[in-house]
Amino acid sequence: MLPNKYFIKRMGFGLLLLLSFFILAACQNVDQGTDEAETEVQVPEVGYKYEQTEVDDFHGRQAIQDTARYENITLNQNSYLTEPENLPQSLYYDSGINIPYPEDGVRGVYLTAANVADPVYFEEIVSYIDQTDLNAVVIDFKDDWGHIIPPNDSDNPTVQQNTIEEVDYRAIMEVLEEHQIYPIARITTFKDNLLSDQRPDLSFIDPETNEIWSDANGAQFINPFMQETWDYVIDVAEEAAKMGFKDIQFDYVRFPEGFFEWSDDLEYEIGYYEKFLLDDPEAKGYERVAAINDFLAYSQQQLGPYGVEVSADIFGYTTVAGDTYDVRGIGQNFSQMAEQVDTVSAMIYPSHWGMEFFGITYPDLYPYEVVDNYMYAENNALENVSNQVNTRPWLQDFTDTSLPPGTYQTYGPEQVQAQVNALAAHGVNEFLLWNAGGYYTPGVDYTPQLDQQVAAEESMPVYESSQY
Repeated sequence: MLPNKYFIKRMGFGLLLLLSFFILAACQNVDQGTDEAETEVQVPEVGYKYEQTEVDDFHGRQAIQDTARYENITLNQNSYLTEPENLPQSLYYDSGINIPYPEDGVRGVYLTAANVADPVYFEEIVSYIDQTDLNAVVIDFKDDWGHIIPPNDSDNPTVQQNTIEEVDYRAIMEVLEEHQIYPIARITTFKDNLLSDQRPDLSFIDPETNEIWSDANGAQFINPFMQETWDYVIDVAEEAAKMGFKDIQFDYVRFPEGFFEWSDDLEYEIGYYEKFLLDDPEAKGYERVAAINDFLAYSQQQLGPYGVEVSADIFGYTTVAGDTYDVRGIGQNFSQMAEQVDTVSAMIYPSHWGMEFFGITYPDLYPYEVVDNYMYAENNALENVSNQVNTRPWLQDFTDTSLPPGTYQTYGPEQVQAQVNALAAHGVNEFLLWNAGGYYTPGVDYTPQLDQQVAAEESMPVYESSQY
């Protein structure tokens, strides 16, 4: 006979099993009861809360970032996830080219592919940069016609088809690394005759001629509304990043000038952005603004793994004009674009402003005043921008002989210096100089603000500490 303690344990175990059985049975009955009860519940009919016109209006307001009035909800226009600062370089693609961002800011010049391909010129411009306070170059990677300049490893057959292999940029990167000259890849974004000829479905068609539409200068554009054009441009940009370019600069990141005048007469895909169309004729163009903003945001995402800066060239006029029909016509909104990129580069050449702009009869004759007035407008436009965007304007280092006699002047050291000084007066020490031929004016102090700081520090009296 088992001892009493073992008998008690067995009895306890049996009671526990019996209790578990009753609990499971009870749960099954409850579940069955619940299922039966659910079958008796009448499901309410579900319908849309808003009419389609209200939904369309909401999407239109999204394009102009004016959606806070709905249900007293404020929509966050910025990304919820952002890239932390100072990530280890091991997390990014390694191009093998080490050229850090200049500590005192970027001051650069534009070079064509022909400039870089000429060994004599290239040696001279590198020497000039070494001898001055310039420290960067902007080089054509995809030019105004759509040619992709250097040989590359892209697996996109269209990229390879449009590559002309004019210059080996890998060898150029090694020279720039040796001299620590910061390289910026200029990519002509939506102005592209080559791709539009190859793929008319990615462009704009004139229904009267059934031909690709072109502007007065013969320039054709690919359609910024289409994801496929975005991906093509990003494929090109990725090749530039792989070669060691540290900044991807998107030029012609817009619709054609005056597009609002012909848009209704052309045939083209608008796709997703149709929802941004508004019935109000005074509010046309927000769909274009949304497309350009989205492209820039997309480019940041796609180029993120390469650790490159993303910049955009913008008409200076858009900064001053703000939200007007002609600015929306090309899809540029300075403040909204500034939310999407690392650097904005407004083109503020004095010769490109019309008569009486800023109250100046002939702007080309007053380079300091033009840049000074522009910077007041830009500072105002950036006031409510939450992104820590950098500004790096394009300045004029050329003489614009297309203007009528008496309304322009020959640009030399004095005129270039005036523009640089005007930026410095606003605390801006980054800029790019434009000359289509790549010939830049010597004798300019490119860092007047930094020179003043150094002079001020050197002029401060030095007091010896008292000894007690």
